[in-house]
Amino acid sequence: MTDTAANGMAAPACKPSNPNFSSGPCAKRPGWSLEALRDAALGRSHRSKIGKSKLKQAIDLTREALEVPADYRIGVVPASDTGAVEMALWSMLGARPVDVLAWESFGLGWVTDVVKQLKLDNARVIKADYGKLPDLGQVDFSHDVVFTWNGTTSGVRVPDGDWIASDREGLTICDATSAAFAQPLPFDKLDVVTFSWQKALGGEAAHGILILSPRAVERLESYVPAWPLPKLFRMTKGGKLNEGIFIGETINTPSMLCVEDYLDALTWAKAEGGLDGLIGRANANYKVLADWADRTPWVDFFAEDPATRSNTSICMRIVDPEVTGLDLAGHEAFVRAIASRLDKEGVAHDIAFHRDAPPHLRIWGGATVEASDLAILTEWLDWAFAQEKASLKQAA
Repeated sequence: MTDTAANGMAAPACKPSNPNFSSGPCAKRPGWSLEALRDAALGRSHRSKIGKSKLKQAIDLTREALEVPADYRIGVVPASDTGAVEMALWSMLGARPVDVLAWESFGLGWVTDVVKQLKLDNARVIKADYGKLPDLGQVDFSHDVVFTWNGTTSGVRVPDGDWIASDREGLTICDATSAAFAQPLPFDKLDVVTFSWQKALGGEAAHGILILSPRAVERLESYVPAWPLPKLFRMTKGGKLNEGIFIGETINTPSMLCVEDYLDALTWAKAEGGLDGLIGRANANYKVLADWADRTPWVDFFAEDPATRSNTSICMRIVDPEVTGLDLAGHEAFVRAIASRLDKEGVAHDIAFHRDAPPHLRIWGGATVEASDLAILTEWLDWAFAQEKASLKQAA
């Protein structure tokens, strides 16, 4: 039974139709059911005619939905976005100095790859605290540049691509996993773009998408790293790009069930108006939470600069003085208690902060989420905060 706790505040009358607000894997598209996967090529080889056809269709629909230039290659690769990023880092870096930007946990993960695993002596790390962007003016575009477009665990994104030099000498390697299908990506400024469909469109896990510009292909064909490459990372044969990867001939065995699910999501995306329609949905979702934050004294965005606030991984910090006055453990416990209470009510699942981040609420606002569900969620957030605040006072 729903608890009204000591403050006597009644719980909202309605619940979201879909309580899945996780930042990855994310909510399925509206109206999804297992019936959508009835045409999956189950029990068939991914190298069969039908298997390769479906993988090629996934590539072609990705190009259409994201408006990827015709001369960019798109491949389905193993190990989610992580695999896609690491394929690029391990295959392309070392040819020139590299700048690595980090302002949250995933960016810091790429710092680890570049500095501690590849051990590049000519690497420069440009960092910022959670809630902020690093100084983008420090980036040297004679270097290769590695960065996340949207900081999934901080809710901080780059506002646009204007800071990226058009006449750059190095490559730009962009982890766009929580930006794709929700934020404009200027492909003319990006040489490597990666994402996982488990975040972007609510697809099933373990598959990544790797997009390469002609400049990235030229690097692969002209540069051989000093270190050995695992089979999963090898994108060339005899000094030439393995074109098969980019027409549906994957390096390892993909799940045809997951591929079918992605095809369903892409078909839905097309029906929603393509990229503009998806960005519009995500922006409408962001506006629901932004309007709520404007009128709610106990919460604010984690991202300090409004221009850098994500419309997908929307991170909100609690600014109530009695909560901010707690020690870190107490603050974390308070936020997790709100998330747990809403999870038990079946209102919102998985909205607590990432384990590496400071305490906050993280709510997915990508295109597969309905704005009407977020509006209902805000009422429950106010209710849950009131319950936990009453409990805090009782314990004092």
